[in-house]
This record gives sequence, C-alpha cells and structure tokens, in this order.
Amino acid sequence: MRGYRAPKFRTFACRGMWLLGSVLGSALSLAAQQPAVASTQSSPDSSSPQQQAAPGSNEGRTARFIGYATNPSTFFPDIATSPGPLTTGGKFKLFVNQSISPPYVLEAASSAAFDQARNVPRGYGQGWDAYGSRFGANMARASSSSFFGTFLFASLLHEDPRFFPESKPSVWRSLKYSTQRIVITRNDSGKDVFNTSGLLGPLASEGLANVYLPSSEQTVGKTFTRFAADLAWRVGGNMFKDYWPTFFRNMGLNRLKVIPDPGKQAK
Repeated sequence: MRGYRAPKFRTFACRGMWLLGSVLGSALSLAAQQPAVASTQSSPDSSSPQQQAAPGSNEGRTARFIGYATNPSTFFPDIATSPGPLTTGGKFKLFVNQSISPPYVLEAASSAAFDQARNVPRGYGQGWDAYGSRFGANMARASSSSFFGTFLFASLLHEDPRFFPESKPSVWRSLKYSTQRIVITRNDSGKDVFNTSGLLGPLASEGLANVYLPSSEQTVGKTFTRFAADLAWRVGGNMFKDYWPTFFRNMGLNRLKVIPDPGKQAK
C-alpha cells in the first residue's frame, strides 16, 4: 500500500508547489508594478531602530536589541504602527514578512510535533522525515493563508490586513476584541467592515492544501475543520499582539521609541 501511495503523494506535492510558485510569481509581478512614490507613505515597516539612538551607547545597543524583538517586520509584522492605509506593495511586503516571522515558524513546528505525537495525518507516518513533511505542510498553509488574506484579497477588496492593538487591554476585553477582529477589519479608508479577506484567506489556503496533503485529509469535513482551527489560532495570536506594545510600555521600554504607542492607534 505504501509503495502505491508514495508516488501519488509526490505527484500532489509537485503540483501544489508548482501552483503556489505560479501564484507567488504573479504576485511579485503585481507588486513590482506599484509606483515608487508609494514608498513615501506610512507603513508598519517604516520605523527603523537605527534611527532611534546613537550607535555605540548602551541605550543604542539596548534599542537595537529591543527593536529586533518588537519591530513589526520581524516578530509581529501585522501590528499597525500608523493609521494610514497600506499600498498594494506594502501589503505584499507584509505578506512576505509574515511568512518568515518567528511566530509562524514556532506555530508550524509545535503543531507538527503535536500532530506527530498523535500520528495525524497517518499518511505521513513517523520519523524525522514525517515530521519534516508535517512542518513543511504547516508552513505552506500558513504562508499561502497570508498570501491570500494579507495580500491578494486585501488588495482586491481594499481592506487593511493589519492588527490595531488596544491602548489598555484587559483579559476579557482583549479576548472579546481579538475575537471580533476575526470578522471585522478596517478598510483602506479606516472604516470598520466585514473581514472578507481575513476569512477567505485561510479558507482558500486550506482548499489549496488539499493538493499536497495526504488523501485522507482531502475531504470537505477535514478542510473546514482545519479552517476552524486556523481561526482559533488567530484569536490567540491576536491576544498576543494586543498585549505586545502595552507590555513593553509597562516595562518602561517605550522611551526607546522602537515600538508604537498603543494609545495613539487604538480604536
């Protein structure tokens, strides 16, 4: 049975990588066509720790270290640092930064380890090769979800894929707000709208995943189960992002000016 299924799985994997590569190639071409003047607009990646303190000083070294951990293009790329809209090129850059951000990698690794322990999907089997397959599939699903939701649909529908944290979150308030932002987002004009891109993104990603996941996972039920799990993970991620700037502010590190002030960008 394994000798029969392995070639079939490799064929699905090759088709999935070819399809994803074609889509990303088209996205690169679209982003490259954006006018250069767009780079003058505010974006979540416009702030740089290098502009905050003089190099060589203790505060400068601390600022660079804290900046690495809090710069939205490094750890939480989709935390908004300005109320202004993102250009199509800015949304594409946000998608790229999300795809390689530490939370994406850690989530993919931990989820792969959990599935390895449960031997899910069974088609992967056990061993390091199986873990690598699970980890790769998780990274592919996360990256394609970001591509569809953060870049493609957000650009077509003129929606803002960033997360705007609260100024003074509490546990219950943050849970409520983080859940609401799953179905509500801002458009490029700053108005609250239904989060079509944020919901279609992971759904399209899970549909695409049926090309390279084992055949046991290629059912409508399994697809929507993964989609629901994606949304649940997103609520938890939103809570981390809601507290992220406030944590550094309460630690007195906002004086380093390497993170946004949540009070200036709260709803």
